Amino acid sequence: MYLLQKSLFSFEEWLEIEPSERRHLFFRALDLAPYAAKLRSGSPQGAKPISREAILRALLAAPMEGISTFTQLHQRLEADLRFRYQCGFRLDEGAPSISTLSRVFKAMVDKGLAKSLFVDLVRQCKEAGIIDGNHLAIDSTAIGAYEKKQPKSRIQETGNANWGAKYDTFGNKLSWFGYKVHLAVDTVSELPVALDVTPANVYDGEMAIPLMKEIHERNWRFQFVMMDAGYDQVKNYEAARQYGAQAIIALNKRGEKEPPVGIASDGTPRCSMGYGMVYWGADGEQLKFRCPHAVGKVDCPLGMAACSDSNYGMVIKKRIGEDVRRYSNPHRNTRRWKELYRERTSVERCHSRLKERLTMNDAHVRGIQKVTTHVYINAVVLLASALAVSAAKRKKESA
Repeated sequence: MYLLQKSLFSFEEWLEIEPSERRHLFFRALDLAPYAAKLRSGSPQGAKPISREAILRALLAAPMEGISTFTQLHQRLEADLRFRYQCGFRLDEGAPSISTLSRVFKAMVDKGLAKSLFVDLVRQCKEAGIIDGNHLAIDSTAIGAYEKKQPKSRIQETGNANWGAKYDTFGNKLSWFGYKVHLAVDTVSELPVALDVTPANVYDGEMAIPLMKEIHERNWRFQFVMMDAGYDQVKNYEAARQYGAQAIIALNKRGEKEPPVGIASDGTPRCSMGYGMVYWGADGEQLKFRCPHAVGKVDCPLGMAACSDSNYGMVIKKRIGEDVRRYSNPHRNTRRWKELYRERTSVERCHSRLKERLTMNDAHVRGIQKVTTHVYINAVVLLASALAVSAAKRKKESA
């Protein structure tokens, strides 16, 4: 049986480290030189530019410091010499201007550097054993837009901010103008391994397949992927199977049709007396169910004889491929299935850290490309922090 290993990283413990020491560990875990090289101008003319690696460091440190605008970052670099020095700027030079910070951020957007750095750090975390990658959880979260709200009738399909709606746990409808961040998270480390940003009106169920595909294309093999009822579509189960995994998804009962005769809504066969059969394990694609009277779960007035001549009782076998939505290994609603589904909360905690501990929900840039880069930068902070903690632990153990 697969046992979840204890996570090597706690973001809450990381935040308890003294800020100056935390920045030191954070920057030491990052090799930004290859990315900074792509931000440098190729022209030999003009004044010597401010270090692009230092600006990149400052942009990455900003979410960790609760800084969400270029103005705030410029002011912090001007006023805090230690912060400026740790970011790599020369102290005999002034802090980069707001426009310079904005231009470098725009260059990151145009060159896709934030995503490249994110993917590289995910790989490093997996190689270091921080990310397990065998169990994944997928979900989305809402973020607001730093853009003027418009009525639905005037919104054009530009791919930028739009109106979204969802229901809370009490059934209340909540609306917002902005975007959705779709995350795939490793359930052991609770770190993001793939993400996408869409306008808020994009349906959650449409984004599971692109996330699974991206992870699969990195030559990853994952065993289980957990999702809530918003992803309860046959195509998502089929996609997970295509990638060699089992989807663990809650059933969406809204608009649910009656299940086939003799089958409960969760896929459990019923005997001729209407009792639910008892799940008795799986052999690969084949699920086995036994007579509930034979295993002492019910006291059937007909006993076993009415259904089977065997002392073992009636047995029904179902192949997962018959109905990938209802059948799974482990069988839906068994103890093991519920244990796996509970791992889905890891993606909720990851969303919470990005929004409440960092600045993902405080984007001060406009347009989906810039917002996506902003989200990637916040995700990079989580990954780089995990690498920093891991490196510090290894150094302490070897001392």
